[in-house]
Amino acid sequence: MNEQANHGNYSLAGSFLVSTPQMPDPRFEEHVIYMCAHNADGAMGVSVNRPNPLFSLAEILQGANLPVPDKKLAPVHIGGPVDLESAFILYRSDYTAEHKLDISRTVSLTREIKVLEEIARGGGPATYLFILGYTGWGPGQLENELLNNGWLTLPANDSIIFDMPDELKWKAAAMEYGIDIATFEDVIGNA
Repeated sequence: MNEQANHGNYSLAGSFLVSTPQMPDPRFEEHVIYMCAHNADGAMGVSVNRPNPLFSLAEILQGANLPVPDKKLAPVHIGGPVDLESAFILYRSDYTAEHKLDISRTVSLTREIKVLEEIARGGGPATYLFILGYTGWGPGQLENELLNNGWLTLPANDSIIFDMPDELKWKAAAMEYGIDIATFEDVIGNA
């Protein structure tokens, strides 16, 4: 359920954080973060629009001594600056993994090696992102960042995550709600 208690506030799990032109941290310029968890202990999400051309999933499979299937593989995304050695598979929930985090009714996240092994054999989830690293916030840290206009919080759209080219996701995520993110700084102000 997405509206979990968070010290009286609702959880942003299952939402997008879209960085605005006011984002003070250049590491998050033009990022779309899909929020996976958000509670009193902090928050965790993964960037869904940052492929890293230096890595290929084929190389990762070979490095894990797994076969490389004869089909097009997903690019390797960088989910954020935290723990870049950790691999995640964000996928549509029509596939079932034994150990997973159900983020919404339609999207789940897993770190289960068995899923990667199934992908290597040409199976696994039909639609997924392979992600290294994540974005994390300690208790109250995200809430403070939201006050500084660095992020827009918007309902997530599975089609933007899985079906859209990465370079279009940032503008599309905001435009879906009528926000031209490129001119966002012109319409916000401080009260």
